[in-house]
Amino acid sequence: MERPPRLAVTMGDPAGIGAEVVAAAFAEGATDADLLVVGDAAVLRRALAIRGLDLDVRAIDDPREARYDAGTMDVLDLANVADHEWGVLRESFGAASLDYVERAIDLALDGVVDGIVTAPINKQATRMAGAEHAGHTGLLAERTGTETYSMMLVEDDLRVTHVSTHVPLREACDLVTEERVLDTIRVTREGLRDLGLDDPTIGVAGLNPHASDGGLLGDEEADEIAPAVERARAEGIDAVGPESPDTVYVRAARGAFDCVVSMYHDQGHIPIKTLGFDEAGGVSGVNVTVGLPIVRTSVDHGTAFDIAGDGVASPASMRDAISLAATAVRNRRDRDA
Repeated sequence: MERPPRLAVTMGDPAGIGAEVVAAAFAEGATDADLLVVGDAAVLRRALAIRGLDLDVRAIDDPREARYDAGTMDVLDLANVADHEWGVLRESFGAASLDYVERAIDLALDGVVDGIVTAPINKQATRMAGAEHAGHTGLLAERTGTETYSMMLVEDDLRVTHVSTHVPLREACDLVTEERVLDTIRVTREGLRDLGLDDPTIGVAGLNPHASDGGLLGDEEADEIAPAVERARAEGIDAVGPESPDTVYVRAARGAFDCVVSMYHDQGHIPIKTLGFDEAGGVSGVNVTVGLPIVRTSVDHGTAFDIAGDGVASPASMRDAISLAATAVRNRRDRDA
């Protein structure tokens, strides 16, 4: 019998809610994946205590020592957190969170795990620690040697990818080029295959209001986006657009498209976040990096320093990220069989 997907789950910034949501999701046992947490065992024990969770922590130095027993959290213990506090911005915590991600990537590249799931890091803390990238995605691309990739956000039936993400809006407009849009459409199709959608329909948003309204409000649709869509269709991809950005997302959520290619960060994030926050402050939704040689999913929220250590953070996004990563691993196995 084929073993369950094996996932490395990073702890995130030690001062944030990462350890707490990892512990809570682990306790729920929402998926049949084998989970190896990469982090600091002492911090995870504190997180279990504030949640009142009855789990044992098995601190290990070698991933081959993991047993994946029920009721026990195997932790690849990097033991790199000193003077732990919740909710503080600290360079050493930024460095620790980067260590977890880099170690998890190496485990995936070496075939020790089948994919990785990441808890939130704090961009200010990682910058203080010398990180060259704004977040996880650039680091993942660099360490895996990936040139073409995109951020996909998933919230129920709505999925979005992005031509650009963490850049100023003025720069994002300049990044809407035919080649970048086409590359994003291509990796979007591959990412959707990981989610079990083998013949997806991809809606491509315009950049300007009403997708430029026939050229009255800009040239990017005619000069860059439409040619990219035409080339994608010539390759056999069911791409449609450019579509008006103010309606394409609700149409996708109702089933017209399996994913929307967004032109910049907030264009894609706002509809996802609108759906993903509940009245109690919980956050669902999953961040998937498409185009990588390894499976990677993440929570779709930040470190939430304001509530870290209070025992109230919702594990919904982490639970969904673990489940989606396991699904992607199974689908890749099926394609490779």
